[in-house]
Amino acid sequence: MKKKQIMIIIIPLFILGLLGYGVYWAFFDMSRLPKGDLISEVSSPDGTYTLKAYVSNGGATTDFAVRGEVNFNKENKKPKNIYWDYHEEKAIIKWIDKNTVVINGHELSVPNETFDFRR
Repeated sequence: MKKKQIMIIIIPLFILGLLGYGVYWAFFDMSRLPKGDLISEVSSPDGTYTLKAYVSNGGATTDFAVRGEVNFNKENKKPKNIYWDYHEEKAIIKWIDKNTVVINGHELSVPNETFDFRR
């Protein structure tokens, strides 16, 4: 009887977990953003990072969007998407210090913080 009760609780939780991850993967995962066309590239003051900005054209049904990815110049890591904003065609990038960048008015601590208009 107790085993049956545990299974009645665990199976729905597992299914809800899978559904939740599926929604995140399909709609919010920043690693699945479109590549876009390179519009800007600015290195950090100490050369540790290079932030590359791309504009993505969704076609007739969606507006332009800007994606920013940080590249690790001194480490062997793959680039990481840290910025995604909609209704933008340009990227104004300014490094404040070696770990802080401002992209179109959004200040981020590199490489850990991200900005995603969907959240």
